[in-house]
Amino acid sequence: MDSRPTTAVELTWHGNRKFTSSDIYGHTVTIYAPDHDGEEFDGFKPGEMMLTSLAGCSGIDGVDILRKQRQDVIAVEIKVLGTQGAEAPWIWQNVHLDYILRGRGLDRRKVERAIHLSETKYCSVGATMGAHCEITSAFEIVEEA
Repeated sequence: MDSRPTTAVELTWHGNRKFTSSDIYGHTVTIYAPDHDGEEFDGFKPGEMMLTSLAGCSGIDGVDILRKQRQDVIAVEIKVLGTQGAEAPWIWQNVHLDYILRGRGLDRRKVERAIHLSETKYCSVGATMGAHCEITSAFEIVEEA
């Protein structure tokens, strides 16, 4: 019996370059790629969705690790900057994540270790993308009263 995790999503086309993706839990997200730069559109471009997935995966893992270390994390922001190749298939070449963690008495070494473990061991999106592009990161801790 295969014990690997599996999941599924379904996409529905709404004309032009717009789709809605639904997961097995009933959540939806709109994916849209405009025909031309500057054109208005509603939804995430597929490339930005990848960056969102990377940050979300790493963020979830990092927060879980910090909680297990009994760190008092109050808020996390992750800003992602990515550079794609100039020609098709526009592979991500470099991605940089800036983590801003707010909390009380956060231990810098524990934060650094949590991010490192997330990025190198636990985040499946990062492991997949990292096989084809350079992923770097930095973090800042903001002490809350």
